[in-house]
Amino acid sequence: MSTMQVEVVSSEQNIYSGEASFVVVPTVQGELGIYPRHEPIMSLVRPGALRLTVPGEAEEVLVAVSGGVLEVQPDKITVLADVAVRSTEMDQARAEAAKKAAEAGVSAAKDDKSLAEAHKALAAAIAQLKTLDYLRSQKNK
Repeated sequence: MSTMQVEVVSSEQNIYSGEASFVVVPTVQGELGIYPRHEPIMSLVRPGALRLTVPGEAEEVLVAVSGGVLEVQPDKITVLADVAVRSTEMDQARAEAAKKAAEAGVSAAKDDKSLAEAHKALAAAIAQLKTLDYLRSQKNK
């Protein structure tokens, strides 16, 4: 089975570094499925679930991403995410509370900086909720 190197990095940490045989990335043009030897492209990432099929693992590796940039080379994929969280670190109640707090922050923003920070927090919460919804839908199959 052919694989490619995948790097998922946020501004805070390296979220995933390893091999994958298939990757699905939420982009502004829609979900993009990538196999090894894909044509080189760059795209903006939108909030959602990044899914990695890793050889030897029964379940997909899921990462919630809130935005960023995707670079695809034939043998390597790099996602520079604004915020990224592995599904194993997510909690539905915390994500919903974070979304409500971010929405309140958007409403209460007094300047451009606080508005941008609130939008970033909102995108991160939405990405986590989308990823948790995806996990739930896979368990119900």
